[in-house]
Amino acid sequence: MRRILTVLAAASSLLLFAGPAFAGSPHFVDGTVVASRAGDTLTVAGKVAGLGDEAQINVAVTATAACLNPGENFPQAGNKETVSAAGVFPAQNGKAYFSLDLTAVFQPRCAPPMTVVYGDVTVVADGIPPLVLPGTF
Repeated sequence: MRRILTVLAAASSLLLFAGPAFAGSPHFVDGTVVASRAGDTLTVAGKVAGLGDEAQINVAVTATAACLNPGENFPQAGNKETVSAAGVFPAQNGKAYFSLDLTAVFQPRCAPPMTVVYGDVTVVADGIPPLVLPGTF
């Protein structure tokens, strides 16, 4: 009887404590998350790994968009906004690639000679600490 209880206790411990060991360890792959701007659109793309057997991952990006004048200053007008985009991306073999586009639509419009710049770009995904991309784009 004691042997059966010992085996049951060991099996229960294995089930309770081994589960997390088989779970993934999601993370952004260093150097793969990049942002690039074309016109008024910011594209943020990258790779997430360590997903284990997850079928998909949710990724969201937020950024602050503002108009920059030729004097490298931000006017005190209402043409600043927070923009965001989100998507669900399929995972295969424990990794997933993502690409999201954010577009600033200002009122009043950010007309030349001013240009749209993005800053405070933050990428979040399921179970991963937020990643802040340095600089402006």
